[in-house]
Amino acid sequence: QVQLVESGGGLVQAGGSLRLSCAASGHTLNPNTMAWFRQAPGKEREFVAAIGRSDDITRYSDSVKGRFTIARDNAKNTIYLQMNSLKPEDTAVYYCGLERAVAYTATGVSVRENQYDYWGQGTQVTVAS
Repeated sequence: QVQLVESGGGLVQAGGSLRLSCAASGHTLNPNTMAWFRQAPGKEREFVAAIGRSDDITRYSDSVKGRFTIARDNAKNTIYLQMNSLKPEDTAVYYCGLERAVAYTATGVSVRENQYDYWGQGTQVTVAS
């Protein structure tokens, strides 16, 4: 059994920052490939960022590249998403996903939702204009 618990969402003004956290527990490989996806009202869930076994193995969507940073603390089995220069279009529920695999290169980090085996409950991020 694997559990993922997200935290750190909230309401912020455009241009502001938030940091999301996702703590994994249970039968994980640590460091599993983990990712953030988001889903805005009326839209499909979309990829945001993902991380392999270390902080230098990452992938980002074009919409957040240069503004968001994904990182991990393997000792805590936790990943983070630092979100800067937030825009109203970043408003969504952000979900953390965990894949039953370890990525050693960026090409091994999946951006596809169906590659992730476990999901958290989501945390709301609202960016006011």
